[in-house]
Amino acid sequence: MAQTLIEKIIAKAAGRNRVQKGEIVFVSPHRILSHDNSAAISKIFKQIGAPVVWDPKRIIIALDHAVPPPDERKALNHKIIREFVQEHNIEHFYDCGTGICHQVLPENGHVLPGTIIFGSDSHTTTHGAFGAAGIPIGRTETASVWAIGKTWLKVPETIKIILTGHLKKGVYAKDVILFLIGQIGASGANYKSVEFSGDTVSRMSISERMTLCNLSAEMGAKAGMVAFDETTRDWLDKRVREDYEPLSADDNAEYEKIFEYNLEELGPQVACPHKVDNVRSIKDLPHTNIDVALLGTCTNGRLDDLKIAAEIMEGKSVAPSVRFLVYPASKSVLLDALRLGYIEKLVTAGAQLAVPSCGPCLGAYGGILAPEENCISTANRNFKGRMGCKQDTGIYLASPATVAHSALAGHITTEQK
Repeated sequence: MAQTLIEKIIAKAAGRNRVQKGEIVFVSPHRILSHDNSAAISKIFKQIGAPVVWDPKRIIIALDHAVPPPDERKALNHKIIREFVQEHNIEHFYDCGTGICHQVLPENGHVLPGTIIFGSDSHTTTHGAFGAAGIPIGRTETASVWAIGKTWLKVPETIKIILTGHLKKGVYAKDVILFLIGQIGASGANYKSVEFSGDTVSRMSISERMTLCNLSAEMGAKAGMVAFDETTRDWLDKRVREDYEPLSADDNAEYEKIFEYNLEELGPQVACPHKVDNVRSIKDLPHTNIDVALLGTCTNGRLDDLKIAAEIMEGKSVAPSVRFLVYPASKSVLLDALRLGYIEKLVTAGAQLAVPSCGPCLGAYGGILAPEENCISTANRNFKGRMGCKQDTGIYLASPATVAHSALAGHITTEQK
């Protein structure tokens, strides 16, 4: 029987030749990721009664959400995590300032094609950009994997999305995935694996593919994936020191649904409050003033995102009414952006530069909105209260280019100031 990519990866992780959709199997991950919520997970781990972790080389912890910690409770959580790391000799620990977990993992060679990456974070789907299966799991489940090294999965159905055509100038991967979420819906891929393919995807960089897979979580996907190719190999060759075995879907694999979109005429998109699938073409959006512009997060805080914004903002100034926040996805991204002059251009234009972290994306630290304020953001969620204020705020999601143009204009736009 022909198999999809997720079926092949799960079968390999389960030590089997094949699996069937809907089947319950036990799998062991190549890596398991957690972040600041490791403090809660370590407490659950102790309650389980396991004396030691299953494999300290396969557990990865990155402090990235509340960085620097804005209050005593979060600082204590970080202390608890550091003590747990020491006690159990966790080999891969990335402390505050190293960057967002979903950026730090692939940068440091932890994501291999054909493997499963579990993560106690919903956007673990990001790692599917490397031909892996990045699968989010809960805190209790994470603690159990720390203890015994495996957990169960129900083999998901797979949705195939074929994207064709050259994107217009000023249209980016973020516009593509927002458009897809608007078409498929926030629950349109619940507990499904999504395979992105087609010539549009083949031309995308790893960073752009990470954006697609990251936001597949916002259509409910269990995994979002792009098959391994030479683009993947070139990126990994500079970072991975382990052998790996790429896998690919069989040509005659059976999919639950197949969607095909020609993107030649697609324009810039925006997800309007308060749902990620409330997507509109920016040309159809009424005049909308903004108070905050956010560039960063695990969705769009990478080097190419900073470059896009820096080139737009060079020699210009952020609108007086706007607070323009820049959160690079990692220290490595920040250092490269400094070396290449992107940070200078952004800060000169009026950006407020922050430590690599999640920052205001979830309202944990920095950039929290005040009542009745609007934000244009490159992040992945726009629920009410997402950026720390539960009152009448509006979060609009868009590409780095749209965020940069809007920061200059003081309202949501894609027009050059």
